[in-house]
Order: sequence, then C-alpha cells, then structure tokens
Amino acid sequence: MTSKEALEETSVEHVTTQDKENLQHDVDAALGTQAETKLSVRQALKFYRKAVIWSVIMSMATIMESYDLILMTSFFAFPQFVKKYGELLPNGTYSIPSQWQVALSLGSIVGMIPGVFASGSLTDRFGYRLTMLWSHVALTGFIFVPFFAPSVEILLVGMFLMAVPCGIFAAATPGYAAEVCPMALRGYLTTYVNLCWVIGHLIAAGVLTSRLDDPTEWSYRIPFAIQWLWPPFLIIACWFAPESPWWFVKKGQREDALKTLRRLVSAPPEHVDPQNTVAMMEHTIQTERDMDIGGTYLDCFKGTNLRRTEIAVISWGSQILPGWAIQNFMTYFFTLAGLSSGNAFKLALGTYSIAFIGTVTSWFILSRFGRRDIYLGGLIAMLVPMFCVGFLDLAPPSPNVRWAQSAVLLLWFFFYGSTIGPIPYAIAAEVGASQLRSKTISLGRNGYYVLSILNNITAPYMLNPTAGNMKGKAAFPAAGLTLILVIWTYFRLPETKGMMPETLDRLFHARVSARKFKSEASKYQ
Repeated sequence: MTSKEALEETSVEHVTTQDKENLQHDVDAALGTQAETKLSVRQALKFYRKAVIWSVIMSMATIMESYDLILMTSFFAFPQFVKKYGELLPNGTYSIPSQWQVALSLGSIVGMIPGVFASGSLTDRFGYRLTMLWSHVALTGFIFVPFFAPSVEILLVGMFLMAVPCGIFAAATPGYAAEVCPMALRGYLTTYVNLCWVIGHLIAAGVLTSRLDDPTEWSYRIPFAIQWLWPPFLIIACWFAPESPWWFVKKGQREDALKTLRRLVSAPPEHVDPQNTVAMMEHTIQTERDMDIGGTYLDCFKGTNLRRTEIAVISWGSQILPGWAIQNFMTYFFTLAGLSSGNAFKLALGTYSIAFIGTVTSWFILSRFGRRDIYLGGLIAMLVPMFCVGFLDLAPPSPNVRWAQSAVLLLWFFFYGSTIGPIPYAIAAEVGASQLRSKTISLGRNGYYVLSILNNITAPYMLNPTAGNMKGKAAFPAAGLTLILVIWTYFRLPETKGMMPETLDRLFHARVSARKFKSEASKYQ
C-alpha cells in the first residue's frame, strides 16, 4: 500500500468515525428532547425537586426589587422624613419640593434600567450565580447611603445606587428559573418570580404601616435597615447554588454542565439521562448558531430575533397599559374617588393580597391553558370592569358610586393578577433564543420600567384636582390602551407553552404566523 492510499484510508476511517459520533450525538439529543417533552408536572416536581428549591431561593432576590420600588413614594407621608429632607414653609410646616418628589419617585425606576441591561451582559459572561452573588454584596454596601443620607441629594444618589443591583435581580431571576428547570415547570417557576414581587410589596406595606405612628427618625430609617436582612442569606445561597447548565453548554464546558445537572436532577437514567439532556442543549445552541443567532444586544434586533424581542418587550412592558394612571396610584385614586385616607389605604393594601391570590390562581390556569390564551383572555376580562369604572363616574357623585368603582377595580386587579401580571415572566423567558435569553428578558423588563416612568410622569397630571381632575374617567384611556393591546395580542403573540427552545427557533426562523404556532409546532419538533 502506497503512502497516498494509506492516507486516503485513514481519512475515510476518520470521517466515518466522526459521522458516527455526530449521529450518536443527534440520537442522544433527540432522546433528551423526547424525555423532557414527556415529563408530566408531577414527574418534573419529583425528579427536579432540588432544581425547584434552588429556583425558589434564588427568585427571592426579586422581593428586594419590589420592596425598594414602593419605599420612597410611601415616605412622603412620614412627617419625620419630610422634616429631614424637606423645606420649612412660611406656615411652619415642612414639605419636600415637587421637583425632588419627582426625582425621588423616579430615582429607583431609573436606576433599575442600567441594572437590567447589565444583567443581560453579566450573566452571559460570569453566569447567574456569581452575578447575583456580587449584586447582593453591592446592595449591602449601597443601603448605607440612604440610611445615613444627610441631604436629599445624597438620598437620591443612594436610591439610584440601590436600584442598580435590584435591576440585575429583576432580569436574572426569571432567566435562572427557566434554565435550571425542565419545560414542564418553566411556566410555574418563572411566574413564581412575580409572586416574589407581590410579596415585596406586602412586606413593604406592613413595615411602613407599623412605622406610621413613630415620631422619630427611625420611622424611615428602620424600613431602610430591614433591607439588610435579605443579602446575607442570599449571598450564602448564591455561593452554594448550582450554575445554569445552559450557561456551561454555551461556554463549551460539557463536563461542568453534566455536574450541574447531576446536582439538579434526581431521576433514574431511563427517565432523565444528563448525557442526553446536555446533548439536547448542545444541539439547540448549534442550531441557533447555524441560523446566525448571535449573543449580543444588537443581535436581538437582527432578523427574526427582532420579532422575538418585540414580543418580550410589548407583552411584559405593556403590563402597565391596562391600568394606566390608576394601577400604580391606587391609594391616590381611591382618595380622589371620595374615600377616606384610611379606607383608601386599606383598599390599596387589599390589592396586593388580591395580586398574591391571583398569581397562585394563575398556576392552576397555566395547567389548562396556553400563554397566548391566558394573556388574551385576561385583557378581554379586564376591559369590562375598566369601562364600568369610567361609566360609573358619569353618574351623579355619591358614596355608593365611589364604593362601586372601588369594588370593580378590585375585580380588575384579580383578573390582572391571575393573567397579564405573572404570564409575561414566562413569555419573556421562553420567547427568546437560548443564546439571547438573558438579553431578551432584560429588554422586556426594561420595556416595563420605561413605560412606568412615562406613567409616573403623566398620571399626576391626569388625576390631580388642579390639573386633569379626571377621577374615574381616567379609566377610559386605560380601557382604550387595553383594547389596542388586545388587537396586538391576537395578531402578534404566539403560543409558547409546551415547546422546546429548538422548536421555537425553527418556528420563528420559518416566520410562522403567531396564530398558527400551536398547530404548526409538530412539524418542527
């Protein structure tokens, strides 16, 4: 045999061996996909119970985001806070100038935006575990700034700094939940992040209520100090938490991905084989690279990724539209409707409890309906009570009318809390490509914060008696925006429930209509 013939034979053997390896990898990936799609919720809870526990613990960071957001605007009702950071008026009382009220109200939201953007880049580079660990460390230090702030200027800086790590939590927690758990649990654990957000509001309301009668500076210092309770526990949790196996696969660290999966999964190999699961992840990532799906923020706006970004941003960001000028100013709205401050506060507190119940209810709805159906159905259900609030305002003013408006708004809040409140967490975590999941989530969450800023600017002009004085008529613009969102949802929001990442990649790549995702999915599995 000549040297040339020997070289040709060696090449053939190499190609054959490589083809066999590729074929075996494809088989393993198919088995991994088959195993995950066949898992029931009950089996997933049993086999992935450790993953569920870690996801629940890591998601608790969202409690601090929620707590921080509600804190500052509530302090404007604390006399000692106003005396410390306000100005003495000619009549002997103290008041925080309006420009500083606006700045302090928006400081936390504005700070969230760079934090959310940073989350997408940091988690891709360093992983969820280290990103969140150091964010907790940073937050621990930043709390000192508002706690000891000697002036309103320093207080504003402190609120902004605290908001940055909270923004990181807002985007990282649903991404982590989506990546450590199987498809059967994705919806439940991503919407659990919303439950943590509601819990944060409830804790803040309880703490602030307990400090209302305190005549000392501790009335506002203690609510700041309470934020030091979370980070030590969560820093330890992040240190021991398993990293996302998807992150290791994207980095080409197969063995680390296998080790992480073995920490997350407790199942016989015939049900869940980590080797097959990692092969499925590798196959998905390679498919996306073959489709020229990159991993930068710019890639989120290229090709079919632009459509996926649109879905995440509008479905999540537009949470604010159906309750425009009312939802985030519930206490103020109830007061303008003619209720006493005490009753208005009790009703507003009741809305947080309803939101808690609504999120838990959404888990039962998720088991029966898809994301698209829940989102669309929720919007339609919310239209009727919002129009009722508006039309009731056209009736002659009376206490009965005001209480009726308030009761109808509580019904609206239940519909919101069980549908478009939690569901976008699942949609944003599912709709983006695996290579762009963290950045798609970040863009979606920032859509919410940008609209929140606009809402906080326009709402006072709509509701204030010296400005728009719209009272219950403010429900009409909110209802109109809901109707627009219904139309967008019908034509643009696809179904993502029960679909593997690669299936979604192929559906978007084929430019399948949103209304046909469910029926066409079987062709791309």
